[in-house]
Amino acid sequence: MTAQAKINHDVLHWARERARLTVDQLAHSAHVKPEQVSAWEEEGTFPTFRQAQALASATRIPFGFLFLPKPPEEKLPLPDLRTVGGQPVGRPSVDLLDTVRNVLQKQAWYADYLKDQGHDPLRFVGAYKADAATNTVVEDMRRVLNLGKGDRRGNWEEYHRTLMDAADAAGILVMRSGMVGNNTHRKLDVAEFRGFAVADPLAPLVFINSSDAPAARLFTFVHELAHLWIGSSGISSVAGTASRREERFCNTVAGEFLVPENEFRAIWNTTIDWRENVSRLTGVFHVSNLVIARRARDLGMIDDQTHNDFYLAELAAFRNKKSSRGGWFSTQKAKNGMRFSMAVIREAHSGRLLIRDAGRLLGVQPAKIGTYAEGFAA
Repeated sequence: MTAQAKINHDVLHWARERARLTVDQLAHSAHVKPEQVSAWEEEGTFPTFRQAQALASATRIPFGFLFLPKPPEEKLPLPDLRTVGGQPVGRPSVDLLDTVRNVLQKQAWYADYLKDQGHDPLRFVGAYKADAATNTVVEDMRRVLNLGKGDRRGNWEEYHRTLMDAADAAGILVMRSGMVGNNTHRKLDVAEFRGFAVADPLAPLVFINSSDAPAARLFTFVHELAHLWIGSSGISSVAGTASRREERFCNTVAGEFLVPENEFRAIWNTTIDWRENVSRLTGVFHVSNLVIARRARDLGMIDDQTHNDFYLAELAAFRNKKSSRGGWFSTQKAKNGMRFSMAVIREAHSGRLLIRDAGRLLGVQPAKIGTYAEGFAA
């Protein structure tokens, strides 16, 4: 008779919900029938050790967790600033947890690297509080990023790249990804979070969820930058209905930075349809249609439902569009960012960092470190 694994039924149920799997999905991944999974989540029946190992693998938990007396309490390693209807959101997914942990490992390594190099803390991180004058923070952000008020060139995508390059030059780690590590089957859910910031004075970091509509990422990026200026680390939904003071303030700063209110009100034409205004103003401010629509909502030009419908339509169009991935190098570069990548590559080339450790930090096979480094020299 095959030995049974005396797992904790409650822990299995917790693990399945944590992984956001239905009974049918877990059964498929573990190569068993749904009825068996349901029975194992109830008192009385147990899987074999091989089946239990498959369950642990499918739910992405250590095998030993299944034998704990009760489900463990997992907390995000960053403040959770997301709210829905004024209330904190539910338990974070395993994908969000793994992403935050991975990025924080990179940030911690980079902070230690800067300490060894004798770098000083960056003055702008935590320079203001969330009750500061919006324009004061916006002007300081422009100064640090070396961008004038009217310094907008090209289309919104070029402007976005300009801002990211400016942030990198100012000492900010900029990382972007729409999946956990390199696992294309673990897509990050934009409904769960759009980005997060680490307001470390030595190694500040901004992470953007690339699963979001490209047109929406520009606002999220500046929102997360604003978190650095007020010294507020945390995970954001960037929701217009946010109840947290930090989130509301960062939304206001992002709106004013990208689309100054006085200019916007002077140009908005109340005699034409709002869609015509949105289309017209994207070229004026060199930002996306979603940024203009959001600014219109924030300033009372359109209502919440109109804006939300517009955003969801843009997101659906992005998801339905045939994927045009930029290739291995561009994907890895976005995931790690220029500043972090170059630091790791320099340490690996100097011999102070083992190639295998460099590969682990970058999420790149050690044999491809040289190819990755060549991409930056091209």
